[in-house]
Amino acid sequence: MSGEEQEFGALLRRLRLNAHLTIQGLAELSGVSARGIGDLERGRRAVPQRRTLTALADGLGLEAEQRDRLLAAARRGRGPDAATLPVHNFPRRTDDFVGRLPELVSLTALAAGEDPAAAAGAGRDGSQPMVATVSGPPGMGKTALALHAAQRLVPHFPDGQMVLDLRGMDEVPASATELMLSVLKAFRVADAELVKAGPEGHAALYQDLLAERRCLLIFDNACDEAQVAPLLPERGRSMVIVTSRRVLTGLRKVHRICLGELAPHEAVAFLTGAIGEERASGEAAALREVADRCGRLPLALRVAGSWLATRPGWTVRRLADRLALDEHRLDSPVAGGRKVSAAFDLSYRQLTPDAARLFRRLSLVPGPDAGVACAAQLIGQDLPSAEDTLEELVEAGLLGPQGDRFRLHDLLRLYANGRLRAEEGPEETERVRAGLYRWLLETTIVAGLWFEPGHGAPPADWRGLVDLSSAELARQWLQIQGTNWLAALRAAAQAGEHAMVVRVAESLHWFSDQWIFWGHWTEVFDMAARSAGLLGDEVMRATHLNYYAWALIVCESRPEAGLPVAAQALAVAHRTGDAGQQAWGHYYQGWANRSMKRFVEAAGHYGRATGLFASVGDLHGVLQARHGLCRNLLSQGDGAAALEAYQQTLTVLDEAGDLVEPHIAAGARIGIVSGIGRSHALLERWDDAVTHIQHAVRLCDALDNLPMRSTHLLYLGEALLAQGRDDEAHEAFRACVALGPDADPVRLCEARKRLARLTAAT
Repeated sequence: MSGEEQEFGALLRRLRLNAHLTIQGLAELSGVSARGIGDLERGRRAVPQRRTLTALADGLGLEAEQRDRLLAAARRGRGPDAATLPVHNFPRRTDDFVGRLPELVSLTALAAGEDPAAAAGAGRDGSQPMVATVSGPPGMGKTALALHAAQRLVPHFPDGQMVLDLRGMDEVPASATELMLSVLKAFRVADAELVKAGPEGHAALYQDLLAERRCLLIFDNACDEAQVAPLLPERGRSMVIVTSRRVLTGLRKVHRICLGELAPHEAVAFLTGAIGEERASGEAAALREVADRCGRLPLALRVAGSWLATRPGWTVRRLADRLALDEHRLDSPVAGGRKVSAAFDLSYRQLTPDAARLFRRLSLVPGPDAGVACAAQLIGQDLPSAEDTLEELVEAGLLGPQGDRFRLHDLLRLYANGRLRAEEGPEETERVRAGLYRWLLETTIVAGLWFEPGHGAPPADWRGLVDLSSAELARQWLQIQGTNWLAALRAAAQAGEHAMVVRVAESLHWFSDQWIFWGHWTEVFDMAARSAGLLGDEVMRATHLNYYAWALIVCESRPEAGLPVAAQALAVAHRTGDAGQQAWGHYYQGWANRSMKRFVEAAGHYGRATGLFASVGDLHGVLQARHGLCRNLLSQGDGAAALEAYQQTLTVLDEAGDLVEPHIAAGARIGIVSGIGRSHALLERWDDAVTHIQHAVRLCDALDNLPMRSTHLLYLGEALLAQGRDDEAHEAFRACVALGPDADPVRLCEARKRLARLTAAT
């Protein structure tokens, strides 16, 4: 955090305290939200605009000199060294963008609050949220316009700019809840706040965030009004641009832009940019014909331009004549009755057989993009050959590269799927789809087992297309391919492939600890529990009910929902006589009750879990259940009892020795040693508390686990702070923050808060 921002936040806090106001009191007097004031004081939000500063000064009742001091601090806080940087995730603008001047002028005026046709309720000074919709047929350049306009509008929205793909043409478009979470995370709302609010509270957090910032959001490729409506800001001065094939007439108080084809001169300029002025001027008439044959549709023009650019030996006239001959094959009507697939047909028919087959089959990929390994699987090539085939599609203008991945435009996806059905038939299409899904699931199993104790790297005889030679590579694949393998898992469940569903979910239950906030673990484990039940495997059903309970309690912070699921798992395990799963049913009921501060019930379940784990010789389970009892006592504030319980658990761990899997033993030891320190802290034995927590931090170093290290650095800083060792506490909190994005985001958030408080107090 920069010194300038700290000065502003510290000054604001000092002025508020001098006025004998709470944050809520200042919020009521100024009209600025309590959350926004708190973020400003802690340096978690960029310095506000003049209007907000004036409201704060009025609420504080500042005299002229104090107002000037606050404004001066704000000016310094807006300098280039400010640490609360705005979000900016816009891709590079489209290089071949042409035309659309009236639309650009309209959007610019709307952003500046100067458009008299702006939606009702948006004042000329931009004091209300601004929403524009950009609609039109496929390939009309809606996204290109939105992104090009966004580059112009950046100065109007200093707090951040973001583009999100709403996946409106997917079988399962992105949900409003999922998109809200993406925005909250992008704008660095801490996981601690997300967990505290729970899924049902994310909408309020989202609206508060947009109300307190001036942001520009591009919601690209919207499905319908129901998807978009919850995402629109209700207050504040942010702006949203929504692109969709639909007009979205159900949305109210929005500024509407409906795109048609480019003007004739704009379409010619588009093609000229692709092939160069000299070539274009030599065949001006033919170029106009090509533009007209493409329906002056930007996407079709891009394909035709790419075709000409990569074939310098072709005359423009030759292309115009070929398009004229192929007009009877056009089957995609657009504005004015014109059709555009002639350009697609022409490029498609010139592909090599492998490229044509890959193009068709890429339409089967359920997610928004595909990598080289996926392409190789689809057409049975090795990786280098598949990469060459993908590059052929890119050169033909039929595929868009995004880093090391590739994406079909929606219109091209539809076209490719039509070619697939026409040329390979329904039976072959389903065979290819089944092969793709099977490959996705089998690779998921191998990647997931990296995180299972006793498994690790793939077996020596595994010959997969994906490099899974390290846990980090396995993690990347599972996360990047999440949309794809989840779709394959859903299809497997629907097709009755229940054994596969259970295998996949079972392989992922250790990995799920690495990606807790993905958002789909409840679905995965619920699906697996249902599949296990349909297979008649009640032990496996109890197992996945327990995993499902974990996902509800931990991933979604819904212990009240997880409690009955854990009870159901226990009941199923009782019927089968499986003591191990009975133990886990009790364990998760203990966790749920502890989270709901029902400590007596929690202790009973943890105790029964401990006994059951011991009865089946599950030492790892015994350690977890005993640790749960320790945490339950710590949560109650019973330092003496927690200390005794932790010390007894440490004895169990020491006596077990090599019987405990090394990774589990190391993690358990860190938690126990730190818990002993925190128990001493409850008893105000500060030297002992600091000594033990410092030991836990050193153990984290040996394990090279940044999330654990961040947790125990935070505990260390708190113990030092309570002992009055402010400078050392400051260093511990700084060390925690310095760990960066690989650390636990909840702990980083807390460490930043404590640093802000220490700074404000000095």
